[in-house]
Amino acid sequence: MTRLTVDGARCEALFASELQRSDVPTAESVTEAISRTVRRLGTRGCAGRMAQEFGDHPQAAAERMRWIRQLAAGTTTGRWRASARSRPAGPGGWSPAGHGSPKDGELR
Repeated sequence: MTRLTVDGARCEALFASELQRSDVPTAESVTEAISRTVRRLGTRGCAGRMAQEFGDHPQAAAERMRWIRQLAAGTTTGRWRASARSRPAGPGGWSPAGHGSPKDGELR
């Protein structure tokens, strides 16, 4: 059985959130997105949403997770990484399932 760390749970919640690169998220909006998503889906729901997207759209999900980890690291350390804020939507411009998910390789 795999143990979920606090950082892992934060990343899963951010992954499942509606937060997008184009939102140019601040540390405050990242924290709010985590709280809102965990309240809505629970930790298991966040993990399930993430697993579903990795199964359906592995490349887009991997790119989103890289971006999410940068966001989580920036808010955890109190530093904000300009690279996480300034990247264009591109392949990581993913929208969570049920909220306009990409179809047949379409990326948003």
